[in-house]
Amino acid sequence: MRLFLLAIAALCWSGAARAEGERAGDFDYYVLSLSWSAAWCALEGDARNDPQCADGRGLTFVLHGLWPQYEDGWPSFCRTVERDPTRAETAAMADIMGGAGLAFYQWKKHGRCSGLSAPAYFDLARRAYGRVAVPDVLADVSRRLEVPAQVIEEAFLEANPGLARDQITITCKDGLIQEARVCLTDDLQFRRCGKDVIRDCRLQDAVLEPVR
Repeated sequence: MRLFLLAIAALCWSGAARAEGERAGDFDYYVLSLSWSAAWCALEGDARNDPQCADGRGLTFVLHGLWPQYEDGWPSFCRTVERDPTRAETAAMADIMGGAGLAFYQWKKHGRCSGLSAPAYFDLARRAYGRVAVPDVLADVSRRLEVPAQVIEEAFLEANPGLARDQITITCKDGLIQEARVCLTDDLQFRRCGKDVIRDCRLQDAVLEPVR
């Protein structure tokens, strides 16, 4: 009985150790998370009167984050000797993230785990964002559409030669197309996603909110 309890304790300790506060730089690959701006606004931003959601911004998929990932699971809020970014450094990310506040939070939760300095992490995130072409057709979404989530994935595959189906996933939230997540190596090459990332939205009538 004592050995059984020790084994359970060891498993619990192991799970907690990977839950938060891991050593910076210890991960297997990156997930580039792109958020459909209008969906975020409908779910959260409008209630905050967030400037990202103002009419006329013309935002489609914006950078949510670049996340260090394990083959199964992910590190977060890692221990690092690197300083936090300045306000100017986070503000400089607003053009691709919709605002500066998100940039600081993404650094705290994910960027510290990269093992990079804040400027180097933001530079890598910007280059990763530029690595993936957002389908041009999505910029013309002027009314609420109901589409199979797979249609959005197909559009990304067509716009990004070399990107395979097991390297991208489309997520939904509350019936809305929410994010496109692309898996990348540490030198920003497309690679297969881990099993916990490959969870495509299966909705046939997912809502794509219009570009604002």
